[in-house]
Amino acid sequence: MEVYIPSFRYEESDLERGYTVFKIEVLMNGRKHFVEKRYSEFHALHKKLKKCIKTPEIPSKHVRNWVPKVLEQRRQGLETYLQAVILENEELPKLFLDFLNVRHLPSLPKTESCGSFDETESEESSKLSHQPVLLFLRDPYVLPAASDFPNVVIEGVLHGIFYPHLQPR
Repeated sequence: MEVYIPSFRYEESDLERGYTVFKIEVLMNGRKHFVEKRYSEFHALHKKLKKCIKTPEIPSKHVRNWVPKVLEQRRQGLETYLQAVILENEELPKLFLDFLNVRHLPSLPKTESCGSFDETESEESSKLSHQPVLLFLRDPYVLPAASDFPNVVIEGVLHGIFYPHLQPR
């Protein structure tokens, strides 16, 4: 698993003071997805992780000014934090994977269960009852026709929908 924070943006809100959102890029098993988190979510993760694994230092919670240079330093610090959690721990806690929106699979190396972000979620609900489907080589519904023969079923359904008055009695 590889984790990067390529960017951040400032979010304005009518209900509260503005805040910064960090865009996290997660690369795992050849797939990439993005998650957006506020610093407060990183801080909450850090507090929970400290209870069950060795954690690196997290950038300071308080930032005096919101200039781009300071926010860039925070972005780099949070990226280093996430990467250090992955490197320094043989098994990654479920709550860390939840934070990154990575599904907890029993066969996934570097995972362990030491709690969840959603404490009400049961351990049983995170286990799969079947093997996950990883790849379709082709979409079976968009395959080209195998021959020049017409598809009688599709033509019959379309004929029945659009020309019901022509149906035999």
